[in-house]
Amino acid sequence: MEIAEQIAAAVPAAVPTQSECPSGTVVVVAPDAIADVLRFLRDDPELSYNALSDLTAVDQREREGCFYVVYILLSHSRNARLIVKARIAQAPNDDATPSLPTATGLWQAANWAEREVWDMFGIKFDGHPGLSRILMYEEFVGHPLRKDYPVGKRQPLVEERDPIADPWPSRDGR
Repeated sequence: MEIAEQIAAAVPAAVPTQSECPSGTVVVVAPDAIADVLRFLRDDPELSYNALSDLTAVDQREREGCFYVVYILLSHSRNARLIVKARIAQAPNDDATPSLPTATGLWQAANWAEREVWDMFGIKFDGHPGLSRILMYEEFVGHPLRKDYPVGKRQPLVEERDPIADPWPSRDGR
């Protein structure tokens, strides 16, 4: 039985489609079912995708009208890799913030990766314990890996400082 059939049997709302690429098997699922699909893939004793290797996003709004959030899962016991994509539809000029549920409850490795996707693409992860910028500074406006981000955009200037003599204050006030 193909992995998409196993996912469809366990999570009917996922409506999975399966394809093969040079990196391995790719399964695209409905965004509303991504949390259940990831939990199934991790907890199913036969599949046992026990590690989140990477999490990223792809902006395909110009070609397909959507973002893809891409999860790369590993099964150490079976020495297998699976690429799971959640397709988030959004028109290129739609101001609504795309979102998915967080995967940090399943894999702690999702924490910083989800922050990076938020910072670079503006995709929110509902339930994330501390969704904030991780690569860009707090005053940065926009999300630079979106294809509609203006190449020549000027950002707000921030005062130059010596990070050794004058480190940023911690967020918890220490």
